[in-house]
Amino acid sequence: MRFVFYTHSLVSDWNHGNAHFLRGLMRVLTSKGCSCLALEPEDSWSRTNLEKAHGRGYAARFGQAFPTLSSQQYGAGFDHRAALDGADVVMVHEWTDPELIAEIGRIRKEGGTFTLLFHDTHHRAVSAERQIADLMLENYDGILAFGETLRQRYLDAGRGRQVFTFHEAADVDLFHPLPLIERQRDLVWIGNWGDGERTAELEEFLIAPARELGLTGTVHGVRYPDRAIDLLAQAGLDYQGWLPNAEVPRVFANHRFTVHVPRRPYVQALPGIPTIRVFEALACGIPLISAPWRDEENLFRPGEDFLFARNGEEVRAHMRDLLADPERGRALAQCGLETIRNRHTCAHRVDQLFDIVRQLDGNGAATRGAA
Repeated sequence: MRFVFYTHSLVSDWNHGNAHFLRGLMRVLTSKGCSCLALEPEDSWSRTNLEKAHGRGYAARFGQAFPTLSSQQYGAGFDHRAALDGADVVMVHEWTDPELIAEIGRIRKEGGTFTLLFHDTHHRAVSAERQIADLMLENYDGILAFGETLRQRYLDAGRGRQVFTFHEAADVDLFHPLPLIERQRDLVWIGNWGDGERTAELEEFLIAPARELGLTGTVHGVRYPDRAIDLLAQAGLDYQGWLPNAEVPRVFANHRFTVHVPRRPYVQALPGIPTIRVFEALACGIPLISAPWRDEENLFRPGEDFLFARNGEEVRAHMRDLLADPERGRALAQCGLETIRNRHTCAHRVDQLFDIVRQLDGNGAATRGAA
């Protein structure tokens, strides 16, 4: 069975979280005997910024970390019709250029035999509603939305033939505990500063608790303004910039706990969507403290898999407890890991994807070529 994925970038995860999940999906599909190809624009914002900041050698490391994955760049003269010839499933990410989204839909309408899926893993359906509403999706067989509230947005707008909730998940071949690494520091935060979508929340749930408790800690991510870097330094947190996602498990293993601070659009307009960082942290077996979000789909067991904190005071209390009682942290991490392995791995999502394709095409295509 042949899959083609249109992505902003498979090679670069610089400020591009969808690459994490897509890599995991492709690895599982490949292990099942499927053929997978990612197509990414040659001028993708993520890859361009990665190479600008770190040189071309960092992008080349992708092949070392993910030797079974294949990605091809396309430009203005690329023959998309030829690239899709013989594909069984084509998945187009919502960051794809709108004109290309429409073109792929036309190829499907004009005789393409593949199942065509639109994949939305962002909050632009609410934060840039007009842009998403203008996308030409009438020729797509289905829409994959990474949360039930986002799915309802598409249904309420009358978009798509069929819309499915398709959460992100952890690539557990990569994200797993590393018990031989000693936890030498207290707090780690891995995430991007963003566009003012959680500035106050980061100060309340990350920076102030670290400063007031005198924690040792590390922060990784990109797009941090000078003011943010200064605040981290004043709190005693070491800012170390971009971290290749393949190196995240090692960094988690070196710290005693982490925090999740969701972006404001997910809390206010798209509740129930935790984003990929929660899945990956729990898969690595690190205790997690989360700022508020509503787990409306019961993805996890709050209080067992991770700790919710309603405000900075509760964050500090949880951090004190985890430092004073390492056994509680180990129990919390074990519960979170159990939930990931039972419900939220990329293998679970591949099984769901096969089911969706079967439902859409009705001819069993999802099992062709699968081991």
